[in-house]
Amino acid sequence: MSGNVSMPAPLSDGAPMHMSWGDVERLVADALAAPVRAWNSPRFYGLDNIPETGPVLLVGNHTLLGGIDAPLLVHEIWLRRGRLVRGLAENVLMRLGPVRAFVHRLGSVRGTRENCRTLLANGEAVIVFPGGGREAMGRKDEKYALRWEGRTGFARMAIEAGVPILPVAMIGADDVFDVVFDGDHPLMWPLRRTVEALGIRRELTPPLMRGVGPTWIPRPERFYYSIGEAIETTPWRDAPDLDAAAAELQTVVRKGLEEELRFLLDERDRDSGRTLWGRVRAALPR
Repeated sequence: MSGNVSMPAPLSDGAPMHMSWGDVERLVADALAAPVRAWNSPRFYGLDNIPETGPVLLVGNHTLLGGIDAPLLVHEIWLRRGRLVRGLAENVLMRLGPVRAFVHRLGSVRGTRENCRTLLANGEAVIVFPGGGREAMGRKDEKYALRWEGRTGFARMAIEAGVPILPVAMIGADDVFDVVFDGDHPLMWPLRRTVEALGIRRELTPPLMRGVGPTWIPRPERFYYSIGEAIETTPWRDAPDLDAAAAELQTVVRKGLEEELRFLLDERDRDSGRTLWGRVRAALPR
């Protein structure tokens, strides 16, 4: 007698349920990562905290260049741990078919709670950024600040799925550019109007930035990454009020991530190779 087997719901947009990088995807990922590695000379801490198998939710801070430093972390995890971390992409990236297909081939899917639940049920490692696009489009006074007000969805999903959470801190990307005018500045109103006309929320208006001198060339500041120890969600599994449990767990994860951020900021401040000139000087013969 056979019983009914519960199958995970399909992912949206026809995204593949389980995947691994083949030769083509690996070459593309290597090619995309190579210039960032050369220019920003990243350092990674705590990668051994990522389990080799089983579902896990990585929760990180969103930086000004989230589209550059986060993929580099995914690439490093693939190289060092043999796991392809599945990302949750912004809906605006998924509007165009070619872009959506490219995002899928690199392992990411549309950023919905349903997709996240499905991936975790399928035993995947998933990375989320609770601050979302608003945290990425940081204002002048928001460098490495977590904008998680009311963002408890990730904690609720982790409790429901019974999966551990790993806090993931990223430092460096907010140092390669200076924000000249953020999206709220009066002079940015034409761009705000354009953003709204495209059906994108006003708060996601990108800032005007400068890197090397007055240019948009990013400064060669080092990128730093740290993955903290797992936060088990089992203590909240049987909570009578899931909303309250999710809010409490969010606070715990936030404190864990802020601790990792402080660790990386200390590492950055005492690193003589933080800048390109510092790295070149260290490589010169004494």
